[in-house]
Amino acid sequence: MKKPYIICHMMTSVDGRIDCNMTEHLQGQNEYYDTLKATKAPTTISGRVTAELELAQAGKFKPKDNKTLGKESFSKKVAAGNFNIVMDTKGTLLWEDDSQYSRPHLIITSEKVTNDYLEYLDSKNISWIATGKEHIDLARAVEILAIEFNVERLAIVGGGKIDGGFLDAGLIDEISILMGPGIDGRTNAPSVFDGRANDSHPLALKLQSVQSYDDSAIWIRYQVQK
Repeated sequence: MKKPYIICHMMTSVDGRIDCNMTEHLQGQNEYYDTLKATKAPTTISGRVTAELELAQAGKFKPKDNKTLGKESFSKKVAAGNFNIVMDTKGTLLWEDDSQYSRPHLIITSEKVTNDYLEYLDSKNISWIATGKEHIDLARAVEILAIEFNVERLAIVGGGKIDGGFLDAGLIDEISILMGPGIDGRTNAPSVFDGRANDSHPLALKLQSVQSYDDSAIWIRYQVQK
């Protein structure tokens, strides 16, 4: 299948935790966006929870008609060199009009999204992809990104469940971890990869590079062995 080169890029504590309210207190914050830029992945993907906290407007979309799309489809509003992609399975997040952004949003949903929500995205000039009967079909989504939206490289930037989903689907090519010099240690704190089945086996990685910084942060890059 045709797909972009996919990098999982996260900032973590030494014990692999990614809670933003925790990592913002660690040294290494200054290197996060520099290391992301260095991956040469101008398109990023966020999960719904991360997007709700950091990107979307407050509130939830409430359709007037609950009729769902029920088929695979996409809408390309603009041709762009990079996108700010958000995974939103059922279509709930609210957005400003996208015409003002040089780096446009692209929303990926399942086929259970309502027609009302897709019309709402159209009215905001926001591109979208709908694929997967019950849940987003990640493999098809990235194939459409490559073929129809010309996305060649992208970085997943949060959180643990979306990272785990892409990992289980065999879609991640590289793991890029900026490790801040600190330990979280709290019970049930989110990790880089969450939600994998209990009988899953570890995936083999090959070290690509390690870089240290004066503030004691470390940037580690691995290739996923397939």
